[in-house]
Amino acid sequence: MHQFKRLRNIFADKASFIARRMLSEQSRKWVIRDFVGEGGVSIGMAHGVLEAMHKKGYIERPKRGPGSYARLTNAQDLIDQWVAEYRFEYNEIDTYYSADKNILPKLKKYLKNKPYALTFHSGANLITSYVINYDQIHLYFDPADWKSELLDLRQQLDLKELVRGGNIHIVRPYYKKSVFYGVQTIKGYKVVSNLQLYLDLYTFHPRGQQHAEYLKKTLEEEGKNPYGS
Repeated sequence: MHQFKRLRNIFADKASFIARRMLSEQSRKWVIRDFVGEGGVSIGMAHGVLEAMHKKGYIERPKRGPGSYARLTNAQDLIDQWVAEYRFEYNEIDTYYSADKNILPKLKKYLKNKPYALTFHSGANLITSYVINYDQIHLYFDPADWKSELLDLRQQLDLKELVRGGNIHIVRPYYKKSVFYGVQTIKGYKVVSNLQLYLDLYTFHPRGQQHAEYLKKTLEEEGKNPYGS
């Protein structure tokens, strides 16, 4: 009971790994060991999260004991609730300005071997080209030494710090364990998973919800999983 209470938020950073995996392969039958080990969660956490998901009606668990498994049966309700609870503002954001119209390729070159991923319109546009002439760049960045590497990035790319405004938004992720799960490479750029794009976009202004729905529709029409990568 203690474990279940502690894990009541299935959308918390590490706990969300289970929902992310299940959404990426929605017809699969999952067993506990699929979620544990390197890059995964503990056995106790997996048990607790699956039990919480079952109680909420997102999954079915037809068997118990040695032959037990779980299967996602209500993906849309799961997504809808996640969107309702998700808060992008929990991330830390440093905003800078660059007058360079060619700054995105330069960012890509600088960040090539570093932990980054584009999000919002700058990431989704690489799939949809939905928002035309959008000059804002949002990217997650999670280096080992935030202060020194952020300073180096600013100096190498001549990013300016303004009193207000800016077009380069460097995001230190709140989802430290899971935001990079399913990162994909599109046109040479690292982009968060389709699921993370959808979560980030949905409550973003301007035109975030419209872009999220258009992204979902585009991926489905192409026969791709809108919540995978």
